[in-house]
Amino acid sequence: MPVSLLDWLLYFAVFLLPTAILSYFCGCFNGAVVVSKYILRDDVRGHGSGNAGLTNFYRTFGGVLTLVVILCDVLKMIVAVRVVTLLIGETVVAKYWAGLFCLLGHMFPCMFRFRGGKGILSGGTLAIMIDWRIAVIVWGGFLLLTALTRYVSLGSLWAGGSFPFASWYCYPRFPLAVVLAFVTGGLVVWQHRANIGRLLHGNENKFSFRRKRTDKPSGPSDRGDAS
Repeated sequence: MPVSLLDWLLYFAVFLLPTAILSYFCGCFNGAVVVSKYILRDDVRGHGSGNAGLTNFYRTFGGVLTLVVILCDVLKMIVAVRVVTLLIGETVVAKYWAGLFCLLGHMFPCMFRFRGGKGILSGGTLAIMIDWRIAVIVWGGFLLLTALTRYVSLGSLWAGGSFPFASWYCYPRFPLAVVLAFVTGGLVVWQHRANIGRLLHGNENKFSFRRKRTDKPSGPSDRGDAS
């Protein structure tokens, strides 16, 4: 590992910056947009909440192609983390580094006008790849809250909020990993800010296995599906 400022600068330029860019572009492969826009010829961002995530895709289109969206969101995180750890080493910090930038690509894809999803499925994949204990906390709370309340957004807020604290508990000797975890979890919570408002006002949509298609987005302030 680098020991001097010059070493750190070189390490950043040669390893960290390229792997951040690589992870970001992995994240940019947004399954909901790709499937809806190029296969169904009907951009998911023009329906429902306007969000390019799994929940809005399922509510709008449903069907077997939902599985393709799930596969895309899972695989891109696996690819990003695996490739980055091969390049800079199988370390906890490397996984968090790759995961953060992959989620940034998912949330703000440059080739799709920076309108992406909210990172729940990809973020959940990251939790599984980092530590089973973190995955149990994140996924356990998500599934329990979603099942009890039928608010996917409430489960998603738990996932984003619990991820950094679970990371802190599991890796207290890796402060950089904890910092990256707080940034990652904070981004997930921030992406759900509209959902928080709707939850507080009691008008958040509940999840249902019955699809209800809408032709227009609810508006910028209502783009709140969790994915």
